[in-house]
Amino acid sequence: MPRGKLPPSPPTLPLLGNLHQLGSAFHKSIQSLSLRYGPLMLLHFGKVPVLIASSADAAREIMKHQDLIFSNRPQLSIASRLFYNNRDVAFAPYGEYWRQNRSICVLHLLSSKRVQSYRHVREEETSLMVEKIRELGASSKPVNMNALIQSLTNDVISRVAMGKKYGLGSDTREIYAEFGLLLSIVPLWEYIPCLSWTRRFDGLDKRVERVAKEMDKFLESVLQEHRVRERRDGDGGDLDFVDILLDFQRENATRSPIEDDSIKGIVLV
Repeated sequence: MPRGKLPPSPPTLPLLGNLHQLGSAFHKSIQSLSLRYGPLMLLHFGKVPVLIASSADAAREIMKHQDLIFSNRPQLSIASRLFYNNRDVAFAPYGEYWRQNRSICVLHLLSSKRVQSYRHVREEETSLMVEKIRELGASSKPVNMNALIQSLTNDVISRVAMGKKYGLGSDTREIYAEFGLLLSIVPLWEYIPCLSWTRRFDGLDKRVERVAKEMDKFLESVLQEHRVRERRDGDGGDLDFVDILLDFQRENATRSPIEDDSIKGIVLV
């Protein structure tokens, strides 16, 4: 795009771009800059150009009228390694692969009928949480609602996605927690490539490698467990996400093949 057609942009510093203008309260920094440079402005996070929309009209233009132009997400190294080279739905580049996986999720996993079929799971787990609160209240112990709600969410998702509760062991819980933490990290060298040499010293690559390996080991065991579990028509069992995806894999082996890594990536999201 010609320089004259770019949105307004604050002056940048070499290497840093506009990073030095972003404080710990990111939203306040953006608001302050938008008051000076307008509702649509261009910032540079190191070498990465970032378009900031700070008004409803600007956001609507991007999300509704120019959505195809802005449909891709940034390709982040940590997310790519954790999600099998972006073989999920959330981080996959916009294209045929993403459209296929989105179609699978919308039509087979998250249809209104399918979501309704898991109602009993949500009700059962909510009842268990309420009973837990009642027990803790009767013993005059403090109730950590954050932990209870997080446990409820994990248990519902685990039963819906994989058929039963997983992650009760401390080791698995630690991997889940580390997985979520790593996803929230965007290393500085993603924005300033010349600092990539620091990767040899920050230990982040080893953490990502360990968590990716442990998570893959767990998900592989889930897939194999579902494969060896014989499902008979009319057995009354509920189909979980892994069942549905494995069925889709078998039925579409030649037309629209879906690999095991894709199934793992979808389940992780």
